[in-house]
Amino acid sequence: MGKPKHILVIRLSAMGDVAISVPVIRELVNENPNLRLTVLTRGFFRPLFEGIPNLTVFEADLKGNHKGIWGLFKLSRELRKHQIDAVADLHNVLRSKILRFFLLDFKSTAIDKGRAEKKALVSGKLFSQLKTSAQRYADVFDTLGYPLNLSKPQFPKRKTLNDKVLSILGKDHLKWVGIAPFAAHKGKMYPLDLMEKVISKLAEQHKVLLFGGGEDEIKQLKKLENPHSNIINLAGKLQFQEELDVISNLDVMISMDSGNGHLAAMKGVKVITVWGVTHPYAGFTPFNQPSDYSLVPNRKMFPQIPTSIYGNKYPKDYQEAARTISPETIVNKVNAII
Repeated sequence: MGKPKHILVIRLSAMGDVAISVPVIRELVNENPNLRLTVLTRGFFRPLFEGIPNLTVFEADLKGNHKGIWGLFKLSRELRKHQIDAVADLHNVLRSKILRFFLLDFKSTAIDKGRAEKKALVSGKLFSQLKTSAQRYADVFDTLGYPLNLSKPQFPKRKTLNDKVLSILGKDHLKWVGIAPFAAHKGKMYPLDLMEKVISKLAEQHKVLLFGGGEDEIKQLKKLENPHSNIINLAGKLQFQEELDVISNLDVMISMDSGNGHLAAMKGVKVITVWGVTHPYAGFTPFNQPSDYSLVPNRKMFPQIPTSIYGNKYPKDYQEAARTISPETIVNKVNAII
């Protein structure tokens, strides 16, 4: 049997993980222009795959038509109509495993998440760089006969911003620094009082664009926006596609170990990540970023880092481990890059 010609790629969530898959998938298509892909994901993530040729996004309605085992069976029947001939499961969770079972007659492979190594990393038995998520995705396609070289990736051009976005951002000749100061868990966040110092210092020379979502984050970002005209809070003001377009125009993004860093990296933007109780060694660094762009806490003071892979478990006194990273360190790294 030859190599598949039309691969179903499964990655349903979360946003950061879906974003990491994008440059890998883009490289797959660039190296194999006759290959067709159907990406099964949530409808909200459709804009992430914009501009990739020979790729169709199939929206999974997991809370409606495709809910539960019967819904997944219906989904498998719908997918069959698209004439796929192989399945690349980049998610490898119960839902995607059930779906693969319903598509058992197709050649199929799934991501190896390296759970044993990650468990060893968190337990302190191991402290070394694990394989990145991007490489784990590439390995899935390699198994299907499509080896990838991720060392020289291609990225899309900066997007032209619409009039609405330009009216918010204004015109100037400053460098644009994006800052996404929030994360899903407090142990992954840089303390906001220190981030305020970073923002104020950077705004003396650059335009600082603040990213976030949700009512609470928007309120907090408004407080950071007021003091300086070079600080613009974009939270709650843009559609997701517009936000992605702005990100593509950044000179650098500062983010936590969170989704916004991955959104920027997939656009080819330089990304500085500020780490708390998680660690780059787990393999979740933004795509194609030098190791010195990852700023980590003092492990002599917090030797149990990483306390967990996702940042949801940590000793109480580790909650602000990132405080050992000085604002000057972040500002100096930005200025060295741009």
